[in-house]
Amino acid sequence: MIKLSKFLKPFRAMVFLVLVLVLVQSLSDLYLPTLMSDIVDKGVVNGDTNYIWRIGGFMLLVAAGGMVCSIFASYLSARIAAGFGRNLRSKLFSHVSNFSLQEFDQLGTASLITRTTNDITQVQQVLVMMLRMMASAPMMCIGGIIMAYSKDAKLTLVLAVAIPILVLAIVIIAKSGIPLFKAMQIKLDTINRVLRENLTGIRVIRSFNRVEHEKKRFNEANFDLMSTAIKVNKIMASMMPIMMVVLNLTTVAIVWFGGIRISNGHMQVGDMMAFIQYAMQIMFSFIMLSMMFVMIPRASVSAVRINEVLNTVTNIKDPNSSLGAEGTKGTVEFRNVTFSYPGAEMPAISDISFSMKPGEVTAIIGGTGSGKSTLVNLIPRFYDVQKGEILLDGVNVREMTQKHLREKIGFVPQTAVLFTGTMAENIRYGKEDASDEEVQHAAEIAQASQFIANMPEGYQSVIAQGGTNISGGQKQRLSIARALVRNPEIYVFDDSFSALDFKTDAKLRAALKKETVDATVLIVAQRVSTIIDADQIIVLDEGRITGIGKHRELMESSAVYREIVMSQLSEEEIA
Repeated sequence: MIKLSKFLKPFRAMVFLVLVLVLVQSLSDLYLPTLMSDIVDKGVVNGDTNYIWRIGGFMLLVAAGGMVCSIFASYLSARIAAGFGRNLRSKLFSHVSNFSLQEFDQLGTASLITRTTNDITQVQQVLVMMLRMMASAPMMCIGGIIMAYSKDAKLTLVLAVAIPILVLAIVIIAKSGIPLFKAMQIKLDTINRVLRENLTGIRVIRSFNRVEHEKKRFNEANFDLMSTAIKVNKIMASMMPIMMVVLNLTTVAIVWFGGIRISNGHMQVGDMMAFIQYAMQIMFSFIMLSMMFVMIPRASVSAVRINEVLNTVTNIKDPNSSLGAEGTKGTVEFRNVTFSYPGAEMPAISDISFSMKPGEVTAIIGGTGSGKSTLVNLIPRFYDVQKGEILLDGVNVREMTQKHLREKIGFVPQTAVLFTGTMAENIRYGKEDASDEEVQHAAEIAQASQFIANMPEGYQSVIAQGGTNISGGQKQRLSIARALVRNPEIYVFDDSFSALDFKTDAKLRAALKKETVDATVLIVAQRVSTIIDADQIIVLDEGRITGIGKHRELMESSAVYREIVMSQLSEEEIA
C-alpha cells in the first residue's frame, strides 16, 4: 500500500484539505459532549432556561459545521480515490503493454485482468475509507481520551481496561484474515481464467458436448472461492459482536462507578453523561479502525499483486541509442540463433543460421512443434534470443528500438486477431493514416474486397467482438490486408493461409508476388503448395535446420522435406 502512495502526489492539496476538514469535524464531535454537560450542570440543575437555549443553539451550529465538513470531506475523498484508481489503472496498462510475451506467460492473462480491475478497485475502496476513517479515528480516540480524562481522571481506568481488549481482538482477527484474503484473490484469478476459457472456447465446448463438464469446472472454482469467502467473513464478522460486548460492558461500568462517584460528590451528573459520550466516541473510533482492518488485509494483498506487476521488468529493453534508423532495405540474417522458453528442458530452436534478402520469398516448413512460430516470433523481438544474433541490414535487432524495428515489419500471426470496429478500421490498424484508396488496395491484394463488398455496409460494416460474424478465412484475409496497408520492408506470414481454399490461396500469392517485389517475405506454412515456388525453403525438424534450398533441390537432399511433400501431393503433382 505504501509503495502505491506515489500515485497520490497529484492530489496532495486535496488530501491536505480532506485532513483539515476531518480535523474540524472531529473537533466538532468532541466539543458537543462538553456543551451537553454544561447544559445539564449549569442550565438544567439551576433551572436557567436562557442558558439552555443559548448553549443548545450553539450546539446546533457546531453540529451543522461538523456536518458540512463531513460532506465535503466525503466528496473530496471520493474524487481522490477515483483519480488515484484512474492513474493507477493507466500506469498498469501502459506497463503491461511493454511486456514481452515471456512476462505474459509468467503472470497469466486472467491474473493481469484481475489485477487491473478487481485489485485496483479493492485498493480504491480502502483509500476512501482511509481518508475518512483512518484520519478521523485516531483524532477521535486521542481527543476522546483527553476530554474524558479532563472530566474525571479516576473513571478513565475503566477505559484503560477496555481499550487493550479491543486492540488485542483486532490484531488477532486481522492476523487470521490476511492469508485467507490472499487465497481469495488467487481463487478469483482461477474463476476469471475458467470463465475466459469458457467464453472464448464456446464453439469447441458445444461441438464436443462438454457444456456440463465446463459447468462443473466453473462450479468447483466458484464453490472454492465461496468457501474461502465464507471462512474469512466469519472471522471478520466476529469482530463486531466483540466490539459491541466490550462497548456495552464499558458503558455499564462507567454508569456503575460514575454513580458511586456522583453519590460521593466527586462528580456531577452532566460530567458523567459527557464521559459516557466520550467513551462511546473512543469505542466507535476503534470500531472504525476495526472496519479498516476488515478491508486493509484484502487491499494489502491486492496492493502486493499490483506492485508485483509494476515491479516486473521486461526482459526486452530498448537500447539507449538506436542504430540502423536510416537507409535500411530489409535484409534479415540469423546467426547461430538458439532460444529456449522459460522452464523448458530443451531449446525450441537450436543453432539456426540463414539469411533473407529483399525481393525474395523465404519459406519455412516443418512438422508440428518443429519451432516454426518460435523462429518468426524472434524477428519482431516478441522474445529475445539466448545465443546468437538476428541482424537487420547488418544491425543487431537488440540495438534497434522495438518501435523502429516493428515499423519495418508487416506481421500476420498464426491466429487471426481482429478488433471490435469496422472493416476499414481493422485494416487501418496497420497504418493509422491510410487513405481509403490504400485500404481498398490492400483488401484487393488480400482477396478480401469481394466479401467486404457483399457486407451490408461494405468497409463500414462492423466486426463483432473476436470477429465472430465472419469466417476464419475472412479473418485471415483481413489480417493480411492489415499487414499490406503499411507497405513494410519485411513481411512475415505465420501460417496465415491455412484457412484459405486452394483457389484463393493461389490468387492471393500471385497478387502478393507483384505487391512485395521489393520486400523481404517470410512465409511459414503447413501446405507444400503454398511455398513450392519460394526462392528459399527452410526445413525445420525438432528445432534444427535439416535443409535449405529450392523445392527440387530439397526433394533430392532432404528426407524430411521429401516425406512432407509425399504426404500432401500426388506423384503427378510432384513430377
